[in-house]
Amino acid sequence: MRPLILAILMAQTLLLSADGAAQSSRPVVVLLDIIGPIGPATADYIHRSLAKAEDRSAAAVILQIDTPGGLDSSMREIIQDILATPIPVISYVSPQGARAASAGTYILYASHIAAMAPATNLGAATPIQIGGLPKPPNPAPMPKETEQEKNKNTNPHPTLADKAISDAVAYIRGLAQMRGRNAIWAEKAVREAASLSAEEALHSNVIDLIARDLNDLLTTVDGLEVRVLDELKILSLKDADVVIMEPDWRTNLLALITNPNLVYIFMLAGFYGLIFEFTHPGAVLPGVVGAICIVLALFALHILPINYAGLGLILLGLAFMVSEAFLPSFGALGIGGVIAFVIGSVMMLDTDVPGYGIDWVLIAGVGGISGGFFVLVLTLAVKARKKPVVSGREELIGSPGQVTEWDNREGRITVRGELWQATAEQPFSPGEEVRITKIEGLVLAVEPASPSGAKP
Repeated sequence: MRPLILAILMAQTLLLSADGAAQSSRPVVVLLDIIGPIGPATADYIHRSLAKAEDRSAAAVILQIDTPGGLDSSMREIIQDILATPIPVISYVSPQGARAASAGTYILYASHIAAMAPATNLGAATPIQIGGLPKPPNPAPMPKETEQEKNKNTNPHPTLADKAISDAVAYIRGLAQMRGRNAIWAEKAVREAASLSAEEALHSNVIDLIARDLNDLLTTVDGLEVRVLDELKILSLKDADVVIMEPDWRTNLLALITNPNLVYIFMLAGFYGLIFEFTHPGAVLPGVVGAICIVLALFALHILPINYAGLGLILLGLAFMVSEAFLPSFGALGIGGVIAFVIGSVMMLDTDVPGYGIDWVLIAGVGGISGGFFVLVLTLAVKARKKPVVSGREELIGSPGQVTEWDNREGRITVRGELWQATAEQPFSPGEEVRITKIEGLVLAVEPASPSGAKP
């Protein structure tokens, strides 16, 4: 009986080890999601995930894309990582209804294999400039225009928008030539913001294939030959194990810190926290929180594309608003500070990329609260000026007093239990009531407390 049990256990062990060996022999494909605007957090996520995929000896990496675009600097970091990795990278615009607009189009062109799901689109890769839409492309020349006239009419001083578009065209054409894709349409996507559906992209040699879902993608690319770092590799992904790498806490924290709306709030909280600490030494907590917020804001501002004129206007506006509290100017500093603050808030981020702007509701809310605060301060200041003086030497003017001794036009009077030198235009008798009209040094000018008290 015992030998039979041992034999069964050995057979099970052999079966388990064989199954494990079969599973370990299957290739691994790493799946990464690029969802929403592309920014510093996305670039960091792709960079570290590609390194982890290399450590796991992954057979391929799939970038599942659904993005409206993103920051140029982050896009270029991702493309550099794709070009430098020894692992084949497959960009897949999915699920149905997704898009790879703007920066997503560049990433698609840079990948070893470009794929799309049905009912998806790509394109609109024109660089977006601050202050509105990019400069439109030059119109086509008239039929009668000669080449000499055309060269004569060419603008010899290109604008910053022209330079940005030329740079983007050269960049995407280089990626297209490297991957053997349609460079003419790539240029059109940049200059004219052209877009294509999945079927049109496949027909125009912009992408390599269309796949309904992830399983269809792995089946379709199985057996394809790709060049990775000057080395030809044949993909064998039909039975691959797909490993999803989700963004970790570091990526999520970076995404949180670089959110433009939170950067804006960090900057304001830090500024007001430090001002409160300087004006109320020993509070400690506002200063600690303010310092942390300022450091976080500076870190994010270092990463994000910032218009320094806008940032300067925000700081100037904050300085004016704080100055109003210490140097009352009846609203001039406060109102000017609110105006500078709102204009600077609109200008601060040097990009119109979707998802990388400060919300107008937030700007209006902060500006409205600041404006309301200084209207309240101004109202209280005006009311305070209309009230009689209740402290200091000036408060004595109009107060009653009693003559203690008098000789001709000067003498002494008692005011609130204090003895003062006094002068008047007429003589008084001891015990007579007087009213103070003026203070000259330490001498009070007085007059009768009532007309009936005047001497004939």
